[in-house]
Amino acid sequence: MHAAPTPAPTPAPARRLRRLRSAAAAAVLAAGAVAPAVTSAGAAHAAPALQEVMFVGNNWEGTADVIASSGDFHKIGRINVIPDKAERLAAIYTNPINLVVFLGIRQTAGEGHDQFVDDMYSTPDGTAMVVSRPSFGDVVSIDLATDKVKWRFPVSGYRSDHMALSPDGTRVAVSSSLSNSVYVLDINTGRQLGSFATGAKPHENIFTPDGKIWNMSIGEVNNDLDAPWQDFLKGDRHITVADASTYKVVRTIDMRSRLDAFGRKDLSNAVRPAVFSPDFAKLYFQVSYFNGLVEYDVATDKVTRVKTLPKNPATSDDRTTFVNDSRHHGLSMNADGSKLCVAGTMDDYATVVDRATLQEGPLVTASKPYWATVSGDGASCVISESGADQVTAISFATGQKTVSVPVGDHPQRVRIAHIPAGWTGSTS
Repeated sequence: MHAAPTPAPTPAPARRLRRLRSAAAAAVLAAGAVAPAVTSAGAAHAAPALQEVMFVGNNWEGTADVIASSGDFHKIGRINVIPDKAERLAAIYTNPINLVVFLGIRQTAGEGHDQFVDDMYSTPDGTAMVVSRPSFGDVVSIDLATDKVKWRFPVSGYRSDHMALSPDGTRVAVSSSLSNSVYVLDINTGRQLGSFATGAKPHENIFTPDGKIWNMSIGEVNNDLDAPWQDFLKGDRHITVADASTYKVVRTIDMRSRLDAFGRKDLSNAVRPAVFSPDFAKLYFQVSYFNGLVEYDVATDKVTRVKTLPKNPATSDDRTTFVNDSRHHGLSMNADGSKLCVAGTMDDYATVVDRATLQEGPLVTASKPYWATVSGDGASCVISESGADQVTAISFATGQKTVSVPVGDHPQRVRIAHIPAGWTGSTS
């Protein structure tokens, strides 16, 4: 075996050049290690710290109360969501079609009142509230520092309704209830990203982790054609599933055949508030006129259980007396999926239901509860009592009421939000 040749010595000038290059590279690496830290510190300094809160939309008043998201749910401040009211009314009263719709909303869905706030979310940086305003037929962004409108998106059909927030918080999907469509907007700019057609009177929207948007249509609710034999006059009601990237409809689900197969031909197929189980395998929803809820298995495409909840003896069974056809309206689920919380709107109670058995807990007296959501700490169900102008927290563990907090006129939607720490707004 031959010995390996001995490398020739590197000339002194070359060794000095290599040392200089190494030193330069080390300096660049050191600078690179420091630069991100400086940038991060700058970004941290620029971005305000956020606090978790709840937005409570006072539909008839045109305000949103901001309350603590858990604990005593104390009031933090209030947001005027119609700072441009004079401008909007001027535009409405000079447009005959818009005026007819505006007055129609007041006399039907609004129960004699204008509907100024339906749904609300905070922007990712917490500096603005994005809100749908049914009577004004738009979605706007309200700057929390200035109380001014940052952007406005008018929907087709003159009435906006329920919204949903994308998992990353950058988009909102809003139902345009009179044009049977859903618009998806950039939450920071209001730019339309896409839209898709739905069934009659689109209502609830839900983003799912598999990149879909589920929309539930409720049909015509603004008349008294509510008898079961008149059901065919309520329009085409179905769930529309759209791709959340392309906004193309990929599937429709009419619960009529699924309910019929389960033996419940008596139930409406108008899907109202709905909530998925944590694994998105089951969908729970309320339907028009019904005091109860339905369980639907997504994989098998079948209704698997129906739960009838107690009636309030004081509640009339006359369907024409139910607000917008909804006997019960409001449904949420705790984080581990073990409990459901039901707002029994026309029956004036709320109750926590065990998901495994569908057995209801105590019936907590409430005045026309219109929504149910989960507190920030996950311990409570928070309902809006639209008939008493307050929100009430109910313990998921005990099913008992823990606290009620006064809010504005006719609270409906309640949403978890994040706003700058220390923000107090106006407490008037």
